[in-house]
Amino acid sequence: MIKNRKLIYLSLLSALGIVLGLFESVIPLPVAIPGARLGLSNIVVLVTIVAIGYKEGFFVAIFKTVILALVTGAVSRFLFSLGGALLSSLAMIIAHKFLRKYLSLIGISEIGSFFHNLGQVLVASYIMKTTAILAYLPLLVILGIFTGFFVGLASIYIVDNTNISKERA
Repeated sequence: MIKNRKLIYLSLLSALGIVLGLFESVIPLPVAIPGARLGLSNIVVLVTIVAIGYKEGFFVAIFKTVILALVTGAVSRFLFSLGGALLSSLAMIIAHKFLRKYLSLIGISEIGSFFHNLGQVLVASYIMKTTAILAYLPLLVILGIFTGFFVGLASIYIVDNTNISKERA
């Protein structure tokens, strides 16, 4: 991929991830689970991992997390989001690299969803200095099954219907 074109795509994908993150922060969920979100901006991360590259997907995940914390002023949520973004993007990269023959993007997204929730709960456990918060993980995982499915489905549609993909996608 030409370097300038790649930079343009990364800029657009990062901006889209930030906009989707802002959008989902104002959408009320029908379940009263603190910290639960739709994960719409993770569509951008998964598409970047698959269509452009692993380093670039990791960069987009971290960049959008930092910018969203600054734009929304949700600095208290920043560590939770960062923990989730780090673990989920690494898990999706590893899953795509080693399991893409066996899993669709929905499966890879489900793995990312699980590890995002795990990362958030581990950060919360560390900050609160208790493992009791781990009891909250099953609720997040159940919700994550549905959001992970949607993120994976949307990612398949985007990768199949755009020309940003490279030969390994």
